[in-house]
Amino acid sequence: MKLLANATMSELSRAYDRSRVPLYIQVASVMRRRIETEQWRPGTKIPTLVELEREFQVARVTVRQAVDILREEGLLRAQQGRGTFAADKAADRHWFKLATTWDALIETIKNNVRKPIKVHNAPRFPTLRDGEGDPADKYVFLRSVQYKDAMPYGIVNLHLASTIYNRAPNVFREHPALPVVAGWKNIEIQHAHQTVVIGSADPTSSDLLGIALGAPTAECRCVLIDRDNIAIYVADITYRSDAIQLHIDLLRRKRASGGDGVGAGSAKGAGRSRRRSRLQS
Repeated sequence: MKLLANATMSELSRAYDRSRVPLYIQVASVMRRRIETEQWRPGTKIPTLVELEREFQVARVTVRQAVDILREEGLLRAQQGRGTFAADKAADRHWFKLATTWDALIETIKNNVRKPIKVHNAPRFPTLRDGEGDPADKYVFLRSVQYKDAMPYGIVNLHLASTIYNRAPNVFREHPALPVVAGWKNIEIQHAHQTVVIGSADPTSSDLLGIALGAPTAECRCVLIDRDNIAIYVADITYRSDAIQLHIDLLRRKRASGGDGVGAGSAKGAGRSRRRSRLQS
């Protein structure tokens, strides 16, 4: 038994050492997973602070901070004199689906509630990577926070080509830019790329999204390139990871094309995507 306890302690120590994320966030992540998988079933009492302190081999204050995070998320509730319990009904988590097609992307964000943020000394040009087209002569930089039910869930940093912005500046200041651009018939979008990477909250995103410093985030980059190979829309979006999910229907193109195999369906789908805007993720 002592050997097992020592082995467990060693594993935890190595796990803590491998991560630069604060200990209380690491502990909160493990506890959150227990709730999501119903290892801690809805409505049941979770171990005491003393027991959690002993299990995770961290200070009492670290456990308390982790519990506070999950209480704010609605995953735990405290009862005076009785202890702390897993919520009877967990908060609606991972409600925001990251789009994997052009039409789905437009549909997902067209009704976003956004709060513009003034930015001083904004970058004049986006940093374009290989395959992201050529820069426009001039850009307008727009930053906003996206909300659902008064909760912030995403930060948008957008470089929009001035020639596009100047067509309807008031519209772009009040509505998500992508559905507006997509709805204009006289703009031919040759390529649309979206990439997603896992990141962590810096001081700015921590403050704007109301999450802990170093908490996991999903960082999306969306680029639209017109027929002249100009990057007219370059957006870097940071989402809080506890709000999003990525779902990909791997056989969607096969069913749509009626092909005999995934490869055949993908080939036909690729042919269609060259004839219209495409989303690559």
